Amino acid sequence: MKKIVSIEGMTCGHCVARVEKALKALPGAEGVKVDLKKNQAELKASLSDEAIRAAVVEAGYTVKAISEAKAGFSLFRA
Repeated sequence: MKKIVSIEGMTCGHCVARVEKALKALPGAEGVKVDLKKNQAELKASLSDEAIRAAVVEAGYTVKAISEAKAGFSLFRA
């Protein structure tokens, strides 16, 4: 399932890279994308919200919310 993670504390490209690396390291995580302007990440995974939250927190950021994206939704659609 596709999840959208609202993240607090990202301020630059380095922050985006840290969050991407943390989420991509989760087993089964696919299609990880992070949007600095929206302060959100998108990923496909059957992981628990707690596992996703722990990865982002370990990278040094705060998770404000995690939600399931509706079919066809993408943060990065043109």
